[in-house]
Amino acid sequence: MKIFISLFLFILGFSNSSLAQKLSAKELLSLSLEYHDPQGKLLQSDLTFDFIETRPNGQDRSTTVKCNIKKESFVILQSRDSFFIDSKYDKGEISFRVNGRDEISVDIKEKLKLNNDRLLMLRNYYQYLWLLPLKLEDPGTIVHEPAFLKDFFGTESWEIKVTYDPGVGNDIWYFYFHPKTYALVGYRFYHDEAANDGEYILLLGEQESNGVKIPKSRKWYTHKDDKFLGADILEGFWVE
Repeated sequence: MKIFISLFLFILGFSNSSLAQKLSAKELLSLSLEYHDPQGKLLQSDLTFDFIETRPNGQDRSTTVKCNIKKESFVILQSRDSFFIDSKYDKGEISFRVNGRDEISVDIKEKLKLNNDRLLMLRNYYQYLWLLPLKLEDPGTIVHEPAFLKDFFGTESWEIKVTYDPGVGNDIWYFYFHPKTYALVGYRFYHDEAANDGEYILLLGEQESNGVKIPKSRKWYTHKDDKFLGADILEGFWVE
């Protein structure tokens, strides 16, 4: 009888432990959004981000991004060498200014890569990374169930796997959340998971404006050799 009771308790404990390791991915995203953006302001407000972008053996770059998802507006201001670049997207209309001038030579446009495709790429890049986890609700996003508790660089974190419809993207992503607050703490992506081809991103610190909380810095590394690729540091953040 004692053996039976011990075995029963062992199985029960194993079952409870297994259940404790799982959580609905959709529920996890909802809890994380409640932490980062409890009043849903990211979709409705004018947002301003001031960054310092650093790269190994390279010059630090100062970048300001202004966007409003509802108004379909995106502006990126950058200082590069002796140029101050103002690139703007407004409901499908794209324009560029360099050092305050609208007239830009073909040579300067090519040198600074001022073209419509690149601006759309930058808009998608900045809005995707800095509006996470909100952007995981975009059409074409496939959030795999369930979430699991996993080790993420020495810290137990909730993990969800995300893939995309073929027309949206081909990479495989994993996102990690604090086990109690559900804050986003990092993520990784693979071009080819079997080949360990991709990068991981560590999120550090936090910046808050008008009730919205986002990570203060992102540090990028390669999977294969843990090579440091750079850091994006948020110097200022405003929600209006």
